[in-house]
Amino acid sequence: MKRVVITGLGAITPLGNKVDTFWQNAIQGKSGAAAITHFDASNFKTQFACEVKGFDALQYFTKPEARKMDLFTQYAIAASEECLSDAQVNWDTVNRHRFGAIVATGIGGLETLESEVLNFGREMTQPKFNPFFITKMISNMAAGQISIRYGLKGMSYAVASACAASNNAIGSAFDAIRLGRADLMLAGGTEATICQSAIAGFNAMKALATTNDEPTQASRPFDANRTGFVAGEGAGILLLEELEHAHQRGAKIYCELVGYGSASDAFHVAATHPDGEGAITAMEQALNDAKLTANEVDYINAHATSTSVGDISECKAIEQVFKDNLNQLNISATKSMTGHLLGAAGAIESILCIKSITEGIIPPTINLTTLDSEISAALNLTPNVAQTKKVDVAMNNTFGFGGHTASIIFKRFTS
Repeated sequence: MKRVVITGLGAITPLGNKVDTFWQNAIQGKSGAAAITHFDASNFKTQFACEVKGFDALQYFTKPEARKMDLFTQYAIAASEECLSDAQVNWDTVNRHRFGAIVATGIGGLETLESEVLNFGREMTQPKFNPFFITKMISNMAAGQISIRYGLKGMSYAVASACAASNNAIGSAFDAIRLGRADLMLAGGTEATICQSAIAGFNAMKALATTNDEPTQASRPFDANRTGFVAGEGAGILLLEELEHAHQRGAKIYCELVGYGSASDAFHVAATHPDGEGAITAMEQALNDAKLTANEVDYINAHATSTSVGDISECKAIEQVFKDNLNQLNISATKSMTGHLLGAAGAIESILCIKSITEGIIPPTINLTTLDSEISAALNLTPNVAQTKKVDVAMNNTFGFGGHTASIIFKRFTS
């Protein structure tokens, strides 16, 4: 099969709206959590989130264009703009029939759905909906609008596997290229669900942290005092490219994508398997796909959302898969800073994995002060401060409601 490399990166995140800003704030251990501004949250149990800050849609769209897109699509296109500029794609020579886009989302245009239904509920007469309601809301529209914007005529679709979706999207794009069905693929994920229905819904599940007086300390993966996850939003987009194609156009290569694994806990709609069965399978599949041993992995960006069941089960899974390599392995939970971007989580965390390889720095797990007694002290969870380390191989884990699990592996590029 063909080799696949990463030649472009783009990000819109709670820690910055460019990759470099995002990276610098992540390695400095900054939190993106603050009081919610997208709506009046004063009556909600949770009144804070990790929102994108300072995003101006008019930097990317005209007003008529912006009105036809939900925020989740706007974020995806903005991240794609940076990614394509970073990759220096030559639009005069690229074969757009072999260039596609697979962009994940966990929920899609929830803000649009909420707004339209609330407006209808106020009227309760004739059903008056925006003519762009459906095309703003549906989950495939980020991929569709990206393809339309850049004239990409290769495969284009969305992946919806909850919080595993971005890794599944990147893995699917990886497969498309290495099987010879495409030369280039934009892949990643996007989410914009800091809205009333999402916050209220997750509150009803008792999934969200509610420490409104200390939002920056609320996301506490692995910590004994954690109370739930913090909602986040944004987008991450990677450009995957067939190696020879990248060489022929003289592309900058960040790293190589070498492994992908995907499985299911087949256990519960909202809880991971207590022993991490699906996580174990996904990680082992990714290692086998990459033809690597557990001893060769230097860093894992953990899914670790700051929930007790999820954090513990993932740590158990890592212990089992990497039992002979724990003293050499760094793990960190960057959701402690970004919050949980749901369907976009794997995309921005993949960018951090890639930057850890190119920069030789492991981002920290912040807010880790008292390790949960059910998590092994043998695990190096990179607490509170970034660590300098040569990283040749990095793994990214993502797990989603419904039992979906997906792991991908990036490796330092060598010819």
